[in-house]
Amino acid sequence: MISKVFFCADQTATVKLSAQIASLAFPGLTVCLSGQLGAGKTNWVQGFCKQLNVDPLLVNSPTFVIIQEYPAQLTQQDGTHQSITVYHFDAYRIKDDDEFCELGAEEILASQNICLLEWGEKVSEFLPEDRLHIVITATGETSRRFELTALGTKTAELLNQLPLAS
Repeated sequence: MISKVFFCADQTATVKLSAQIASLAFPGLTVCLSGQLGAGKTNWVQGFCKQLNVDPLLVNSPTFVIIQEYPAQLTQQDGTHQSITVYHFDAYRIKDDDEFCELGAEEILASQNICLLEWGEKVSEFLPEDRLHIVITATGETSRRFELTALGTKTAELLNQLPLAS
């Protein structure tokens, strides 16, 4: 398990950080986003998805629908593109484990797609062991602190490829 901390002065910096992570994404990546209401979880997801050629205007908080699905494009190291689906979960309103399972979440999380989970700590027992956990803390009106923790080999490789934490 390794961790890095980043400070972002505004939404532009947050989008840049999420885009850097998306540029290193791989099939099967799961990212758990934690933070207070209004911390910037959905804004982070918008930047991530934009990097994967998803229109950021299509990306909104799935609070009431719980799961959004976005067709995306991963850019491989050789410059080719791979079609992939990004699943954007919001577990804030999940009542219990049964409700989460009824959504087909276990199958989605086991797939080779990308899963981004807001409030993922509420369903942590269903998450793959190798995942990236991001805790977002508001440090000002638009500034944020991001603590990224890799909980497995592949996510540790991703985190090690990011520039030095600020």
